[in-house]
Amino acid sequence: MRKKILATTAMAAAAVLALSGCTTGGEASEGSGELQIDVPDIAMQEALGDYEGEVNIVAWSGFVEPAWSDAFTSETGCVVNRRVAGTSDEMVQLMRTGDYDLVSASGDASLRLIAGGDVQPLNLELIPNFGDDIVEGMKGQIYDTINGKSYGIPIGRGANILQYNSEIVTEEPTSWDVAWEKDSPYAGKVIAYDAPIYIADAAVYLMAHEPDLGITNPYALDEEQLEAAIDLLKQQNEIVSEYWSDPAAQITSFAGGTTVLGTSWEVLRKLTEDDRFKSVLPEEGSTGWSDAWMLATESKNPNCAYAWMDYSSSPEVNGAIAMNFGMAPANAAFCDTSEEAKAHCEYFNATDEEYFKNVWFWTTPIEQCIDGRTDVTCTNFQQWTDAWLSVKG
Repeated sequence: MRKKILATTAMAAAAVLALSGCTTGGEASEGSGELQIDVPDIAMQEALGDYEGEVNIVAWSGFVEPAWSDAFTSETGCVVNRRVAGTSDEMVQLMRTGDYDLVSASGDASLRLIAGGDVQPLNLELIPNFGDDIVEGMKGQIYDTINGKSYGIPIGRGANILQYNSEIVTEEPTSWDVAWEKDSPYAGKVIAYDAPIYIADAAVYLMAHEPDLGITNPYALDEEQLEAAIDLLKQQNEIVSEYWSDPAAQITSFAGGTTVLGTSWEVLRKLTEDDRFKSVLPEEGSTGWSDAWMLATESKNPNCAYAWMDYSSSPEVNGAIAMNFGMAPANAAFCDTSEEAKAHCEYFNATDEEYFKNVWFWTTPIEQCIDGRTDVTCTNFQQWTDAWLSVKG
C-alpha cells in the first residue's frame, strides 16, 4: 500500500492469474468471502507446536516496535526480527525470498500473495484474540478471504478522505467534483495520490457521475471502463498541483500553500497540527486501505508467527500499533481501555461501520471480474500499471 508515514506504495505489475468462479457485488466495504479463485492448495496448520525461538516479520514502519515486541519475546522466547518495507511491491518480493514468516500486507498486495502461493490459509482457532471484538467490517473481506479460507488477520484500516484548507475552501465540500472537474475553482491547487491503485478513485467518482458505464466495483474494470477512468485522470492531471507518494511531502504541500485540497488520510491531517485543515468523506464515497498479518507458506517459524498474530491482535497491542501509525484499530475492545483510546477511536471512526460502508478498500485488480460479471474479462494490475504511466506521462 504505502510506506506508512514515511513513503507510499510504488506498485509493480501483478502476474497473470488463472481465475475461475465469481463473487457477488455489494456495498463498498462489505466482504462476502465468496470470491472463488484457482489458487495453490496449501494445507492449513492444524495445531501449535513448540516455539522456534524467533519470528521474521516484514512490516510497515511503526507496526513492529520494541515497546510491544520486547514484551512478546519475554512471554514466548520468540525473538522478533523486523524488516521495514517501503512499498507493497517490496513486501511481495521479500516474502518470495523465503526469509520471512509474516507480512503486514495491504489489500493491494494480498491477492498477489495468495494467488502466488506465497501465503497460507490461517487456522483462526489458533488465534484466540481473533474473536468477537474484531470489527465486523474487517472480517471476511474480498482481499484476504478466498474460497472460504482466511489468509489475513486484520490490523487496522483507514479511508482516503478529501482534505481541504478551510481558509480558502470556506464551504465544506460535499463532492469529489472539486478535485476532479476541470472547472474546479481550485484548479492548480489540487493534490492527488501517486500510484496505479489511484485509478480506483477515478472509478468511484465515475460510479456516481456516469452510471451508464456500469461500474459497480472500482477494482473490477473492463477495458472500456478502464479507459473512461484514465480519461478522467488525464483531465484531473491538468488541474493537479502535484502528486504525492511520500506523506511528509503531502503535509508540506498543504502547509506551504501549494495545495488547498485533495486526497489524504486522517492521520496526515492530524500531523499538520493546523486547525485550518479539515476533512470530509464525500457523498460518492472513497477508496481506503486495510492491513492484515499474512503467514508465509514456507514459514520456518510458524508457531512463533501464530503467537505473534494472536499477541498483536490483543486490544492493548493492536491499539498500540493503531495509535503509533494513526489508523482505526481492528480490535474494538481497545476503544474502551482508556479515555485516550476512546478519543483515538472516535477520531478514526474505528467502530463506525456506516462510515466504512462508503469505503472501497484497496484490492488487487485481476482478470476475473470480482463484481460478478462473467461475460467480460476485467483488467489486471499490469494493465493498471501501464495505464497509470500514460496519465503521468
